Amino acid sequence: MPTMRYREALNQALRESDYLMSTYREHGQALARGTDANAVMAELFGRQDGCSSGRGGSMHLFDWDKRFLGGYGIVGGSLPLSAGVALACDYMETEDAILSMMGDGATNQGTFGETMNLAALWKLPVVFVIINNQFGMGTALHRHSAVTDLSLKSEGFGVPGTRCDGMDVLDVHSVVTGALRCAREERKPQLVEAVTYRYRGHSMADPEEYRTKEEVEEWRERDPIKAFADRLVDQGVLSKEDVERFDQQAIEAVDEAVKFADESPFPDLDSLYDDIYVFDSDVPAWWTLDERSPEVHRGEREREAGDVPHQLAEQGAAYAGVERRARRRDDNRGEPGEVEADDSEPGEGEVGADDADEHGGAG
Repeated sequence: MPTMRYREALNQALRESDYLMSTYREHGQALARGTDANAVMAELFGRQDGCSSGRGGSMHLFDWDKRFLGGYGIVGGSLPLSAGVALACDYMETEDAILSMMGDGATNQGTFGETMNLAALWKLPVVFVIINNQFGMGTALHRHSAVTDLSLKSEGFGVPGTRCDGMDVLDVHSVVTGALRCAREERKPQLVEAVTYRYRGHSMADPEEYRTKEEVEEWRERDPIKAFADRLVDQGVLSKEDVERFDQQAIEAVDEAVKFADESPFPDLDSLYDDIYVFDSDVPAWWTLDERSPEVHRGEREREAGDVPHQLAEQGAAYAGVERRARRRDDNRGEPGEVEADDSEPGEGEVGADDADEHGGAG
């Protein structure tokens, strides 16, 4: 998708010491920031070798060493946090800044106005980037926002906005670089709207009845990877063979990451309550409670629990690992009460490539 294509351009505008905070579509940003592809894939698989030890999953990638402060599943939820990071940069008198990503739907949240106001009031070194891919889930931009030029929505709060072509890598880089300079050197927070397009549905369950295939194909003709590759070839920077070689290397990197993730172990069940709370002996309390067995115990004392809780937990894990089954009456498959295998239930995430042509406008 284009929203993953131009993220490298955003990253190139940042310094190594700058911070990046994203939405739950943050996979491309983590990779662009330098997080190892194996660690990203293992996190998507919920494995121990993931960048958050399998605890974050798809929507919550995090890499402190790269100053990538994660993805957030709550629309607009990361905006106040971004202002907090910018305040810390200013408070510690550094030259660091933060780039904060959001989708077009986040501009309708109360956190948007509150954060813009504080950023301008406190003169924070932050650049907000709106990934305007034309749709909030299944709702077109003009149906959920009275103002469709989203670069204007922050000006009433004192944060100037500008637009860039989200399908043009160089335009994104140029505009974001200028915005970061203003935020960093002049202490004037900025907003950038990157106008792009979402090729596929919001999730596998999205029939995409809100647009046509023709519209999708029209935008695909402007795909930023192909457009940038063609430009480099036309200007003699790369050959067509170079482009094909890079594409093959990317495919191999993904295949290697999948293999790595498959072979990575799941987190130990005994670590279930690790890193949830900071415990202080001065404030005694049952911070978490494990009721998975008759031997109820404090969650923080999971490692000291008896055999029964551990046995039940192991049985639950084994049960979760079997083939997904449908618990519903299906006259076409069997008698009531019979359990049938069913792998068709969609989950959160992108539409699979094999399913794309079966749904609405997916190309």
